[in-house]
Amino acid sequence: MPALPADLTVPAEIVTPRLRLRRPDPADAEALVAAVNASLPQLREWMVWAQAPMTLEASRENLTGAAERFDARENLRYHVWNPAGTELVGSSGYHALDWRVPKGEIGYWIATAHAGQGYAREVTQALTDLALTDRAAGGLGLRRLEIRCDPANGRSARIPPALGYALDARLVNDDVTADGSALRDTLIFSRVR
Repeated sequence: MPALPADLTVPAEIVTPRLRLRRPDPADAEALVAAVNASLPQLREWMVWAQAPMTLEASRENLTGAAERFDARENLRYHVWNPAGTELVGSSGYHALDWRVPKGEIGYWIATAHAGQGYAREVTQALTDLALTDRAAGGLGLRRLEIRCDPANGRSARIPPALGYALDARLVNDDVTADGSALRDTLIFSRVR
């Protein structure tokens, strides 16, 4: 992995008008299990990792690894909380980071109990702003930011254009569905600076 930029600062917490985004912490394992398992019927359709209920042990292991990758700046996952930081609303963050360019990809999911309230869009806007702001001004200084999704996931696919992302491509038969039962396409949206 290429050396990280010397002037790179990544906030452990980001506050938006209605939400609080925090670095993963193994202490949040129970909240993650509750949010994922309550949302499993909806997540299962889109997320490969959501094909079976999450256990507390798997959650702790997942969060320990996520915190390590966050600290190493390899994968910057944030958990999305209510303003008081007492209820897990979802997860988002930067994946597929390449600090040579620099570029990354935003992914997101919102717990079913909180879906349809514009939280995914709010989180994605905050992460987009941070990513594309120069490091000298407190941002990550990325030059390219992507969002990839299945075109059949209409809720997810509406977010990038609403935030000024351009549709770069539709990759036909690029992947398989989350349950592995069929081929699917992938939409690639981007913002660059």
